[in-house]
Amino acid sequence: MERKQLAELLTQVRDGKTTVSAALAQLKQWPAERLDFACLDHHRPLRTGFPEVVYGENKTPEQIVAILKKMLARPLVSMATRVDSDKAAAVCRELPDLEYHETARMLTGNRKHIAKDRYRGPVVVLSAGTSDIPIAEEAAITAQYLGNPVEKVFDVGVAGIHRLLGRQQLIEAATVLIVVAGMEGALPSVVGGLVDKPVIAVPTSVGYGTGFGGIA
Repeated sequence: MERKQLAELLTQVRDGKTTVSAALAQLKQWPAERLDFACLDHHRPLRTGFPEVVYGENKTPEQIVAILKKMLARPLVSMATRVDSDKAAAVCRELPDLEYHETARMLTGNRKHIAKDRYRGPVVVLSAGTSDIPIAEEAAITAQYLGNPVEKVFDVGVAGIHRLLGRQQLIEAATVLIVVAGMEGALPSVVGGLVDKPVIAVPTSVGYGTGFGGIA
């Protein structure tokens, strides 16, 4: 439950538009809801402004279905990350309203509850190479579902710096930049030298040489 929704519920009780018992029914599973294998943090949007995101890597399809079913029942966006295509197909058979983003390996739902106009300007997501796109897409979709306008600029690594400089107007218009880079991981440093905005560097395990499995 977000701050806005809680405030609306309390206002309805105050104005006599809903009963105390009806309000309690809505708050029954707040701040947490326990399943046999998970404890869903429904209080998180109120504390942090962002809903819980399901990490799907080592979860079974049945576990993801059970968690997302609870989350979809609430007026918040729902997301699950690191879900391979076979697992996603099994989940979507049970929850057909979900959308699967194959490149990003993400499941999303409740698009209608994306908050509009909450943030100032575009988040620009850049990738150094085409091989970095899956991680960049995961960042872009997450930012979109959290209410941000997003622009994507892919394959602009420092091996061909003119490709990056050719998008400088868009880069300078960003509120924040998410820079995804494997190989030698140089792109975030270069972008940081071009803008006066926050730059979030995301190293990936793509590449060879000094990539060091994403440590660079």
